[in-house]
Amino acid sequence: MPTPVAVAVSDYCRRAKAAASPTEVREALALLSEEDDFRVRTLTDTEPEVSPLGPFGVVDILRGTPPPLAAQRQACGYYEVAQELARVREEKTPAPAPVAPQVPSFAPPPPRPAPAESAAAEPAGKGKAARQPAESVQDRIAPRKRTGPALEAEEPTETDSSRFLKRDLPKPRGRYTQVAAPKGSYQTLVRTEGKDILEPALSQNEHRFALLKSLAEHYNGAKGELSLVDLESVLRSHELMDRLTAKERQALLSAYTDQKGAAGRVAWALGLSPSELQRLTATLGMQAEVEELRERFRRDVLGARHLTQRLDTLGRDKYLADLGIKKRFTDALRRELEGLVQEELSGANDLPGLALAVARKHGAPQELVLRALDRLGMAGKLREQLAAHSHHSSP
Repeated sequence: MPTPVAVAVSDYCRRAKAAASPTEVREALALLSEEDDFRVRTLTDTEPEVSPLGPFGVVDILRGTPPPLAAQRQACGYYEVAQELARVREEKTPAPAPVAPQVPSFAPPPPRPAPAESAAAEPAGKGKAARQPAESVQDRIAPRKRTGPALEAEEPTETDSSRFLKRDLPKPRGRYTQVAAPKGSYQTLVRTEGKDILEPALSQNEHRFALLKSLAEHYNGAKGELSLVDLESVLRSHELMDRLTAKERQALLSAYTDQKGAAGRVAWALGLSPSELQRLTATLGMQAEVEELRERFRRDVLGARHLTQRLDTLGRDKYLADLGIKKRFTDALRRELEGLVQEELSGANDLPGLALAVARKHGAPQELVLRALDRLGMAGKLREQLAAHSHHSSP
């Protein structure tokens, strides 16, 4: 794929909030033919309709995938998994055995035996005179002809032929050789022109860990790989640290609000590991603010007024465990349901009927009531009580 097309795709992915390395762009464009150049430029010359969208998402759209579906695949890591599976399959495929070329032999052929009938018919005294004429020099240097049985033994089978035709050749990588570009010096970021490099990168990444990952692909650190300490030092020297901190604080508060206080979901939304999220929260000094947000959502969960909300929340085990209120919530809901079912126990014949009576009285779905009774370990005891009640009430 020509370099202008690759540059256009890289810029398009940056605008679609999924910046990609040149190697990844080349690998994606290698899947397209030269006739697709104009289609690529037609797409990249417009503003992205959806985001995020990487180079493999662009190729997916050009092959007919709707843009929202391609953006969803990019967000959930579908293309990274597909790339990794392709690499694993390529590594596990054994290399085919080399096929020995059939080189003609120039060795002199063995002497031809005299026919049996001629040897039996010739007189004993004339054996020497009746010998075949000696082979000429031209016959000796001529390529040796194989006999029938030998030719059949050397003839390749269908399996060998098919294996030769289906060899795993190296996958095409485009028209240009891909060589990883050498990383820039750390001093490039420290000097004055480094600010022009850091400002666009700062606007494209939400937090310092994403910024570090982006810059580490192109620049070295003070002592080897670019580290977080090196990055923070450079940002302070260019007076960009306050801007990054304000952006991180806003992103962190918005994520905790959107995910209703679930730290695990916040880490996933920001592309961080749990340890990185804790480190970022501590670095920004936001432990108290985050804990206040989480406490607000804990109160909302525990103080839900409608029974349907509490029954629905019971099925969100990971969310309750993340907030640290799973046991408190389940104990409170169990006590509440015990009181509700006792009110309706005398008029019910079986467990579904009991759940239906409770659901109708409190405006909740019967399925949620049944599921809650089963999850809280109340179903078995209630069945025994219902069976005993029906036995005593029967004539």
